[in-house]
Amino acid sequence: MNYILLRHREIPDIGKIDVYKKNGGFEAFKKAVTKMKPAEVTEAVKASGLRGRGGAGFPTGVKWSFIPVNIWPHYVVANADESEPGTFKDREIMERNPFQFLEGVAIASYAVGANAAYVYLRGEFWPVAAELDKRIEEMGKAGFLGDRLFGTDYSLRIHTHLGAGAYICGEETALLESMEGSRGQPRIRPPFPAVYGLYGKPTVINNVETLTNVPLIIEKGAEWYKSLGTADSAGVKIFSLSGRVNRPGNYELPFGTTFRELIYKHGGGVIDDRPVKAIMPAGASSSFIVADDKALDTLMDYASVRALGADLGSASVIVLDDTVSIDWVINKTIHFFKHESCGKCTPCREGCYWMLHL
Repeated sequence: MNYILLRHREIPDIGKIDVYKKNGGFEAFKKAVTKMKPAEVTEAVKASGLRGRGGAGFPTGVKWSFIPVNIWPHYVVANADESEPGTFKDREIMERNPFQFLEGVAIASYAVGANAAYVYLRGEFWPVAAELDKRIEEMGKAGFLGDRLFGTDYSLRIHTHLGAGAYICGEETALLESMEGSRGQPRIRPPFPAVYGLYGKPTVINNVETLTNVPLIIEKGAEWYKSLGTADSAGVKIFSLSGRVNRPGNYELPFGTTFRELIYKHGGGVIDDRPVKAIMPAGASSSFIVADDKALDTLMDYASVRALGADLGSASVIVLDDTVSIDWVINKTIHFFKHESCGKCTPCREGCYWMLHL
């Protein structure tokens, strides 16, 4: 297949800036800055149907359009916290295809009028942050970051910011609190980050995978992107497959691929050919889906998975066979959430404790 996000699997050295440029790298950013108005970039992303890949699935272009034009400065923050058990897609993107991700950050920044952007990484990702800092420096030397980009009045700088490893900082307002040096706890909303975000200013927060889609949308157009996937869920998705399968890993597939195809064709089937008991379609925070034929043949898109009583979320698909105790999985999951609770809200703080002791 022709990869859109995991392009390093076809072009092994695409993590090098010269190779990325030879394969069309930064042309979308140049096109956006020199040939499009910021509002046109936002409209293109909105028309593409791109939805957030971090879990909520909110339309990306719509989120960008919420940024007010009468409050300055604006910021863009890439959420690279990725702390949910079962999620490991964003790290592969940042390590192996970093420039496409950073180009997406740059295009988003131009679209919302931000001159400063940040990549927030979980504390355990410090080696990734160190490598991203090198890639950001290379972009600056090559003229893709800094002042008066492409001979225009637009300027941009990108910075990395390491958290301390708290799961709760994957929630966007807790992330902002962490960046500002406060305890990582969610804010009461409204106001939303688009109006009152980083340092009290309008801020767009997008997931790594979400932003990595943006350059090809600008390069090839919204209609091309909408032709992939389904009417409800446009484009491709990285499905992080784990659990009792022979070939766990990240699989880039169009929305609308079935669970059966993911598990048996791409994941190599279940270990020892055991039957599938249940599927967790969105990592540790998702519901269990009983793995009958109806579920296995369900299309992996937002609406179809929701019809099963679950959510696709970040598409971190955990497969459980008939040797796995559901009680054991629930106990391990609750233990994780009890440990990671920030303690601010009573239902989480007290609920996780008492569920663990039932």
